Amino acid sequence: MVTQVDSGWIAGSAGGEFPADIIGLRVAEHGPGARVVTVTGEVDTLTAPKLASFLTEQLSAARVVVVDLDGVEFLGSAGLSALFEANELATREHRALRLVCHSRIANRALEATELREHFTFAETVPDALKDAL
Repeated sequence: MVTQVDSGWIAGSAGGEFPADIIGLRVAEHGPGARVVTVTGEVDTLTAPKLASFLTEQLSAARVVVVDLDGVEFLGSAGLSALFEANELATREHRALRLVCHSRIANRALEATELREHFTFAETVPDALKDAL
């Protein structure tokens, strides 16, 4: 069974709100132990805290969390930090965080910072979910 939740509007750091087209976060449950988080738009200083809390929430509920970064148009240092911290949390909690990333921009950021080697990547979301179902 797959259940989807969409994030809608996202609160900004100044207490205001900005449209979800800056960052989109959607989660799909794949059974009780796996979730797929689809990230779209820009992950920067303003939106990275929302991504971090969203990933933490998913990791507390599922054994495997797949993060699909294919729709990411900007990935700044704050976004890289959010992903890295989520990966560290997953390791500490004996859970798995797997990335699917065909976004040229996101891949460039991961390679330029030499963070790519710290993550587990899969070619497709179904590949990332194979042993999780």
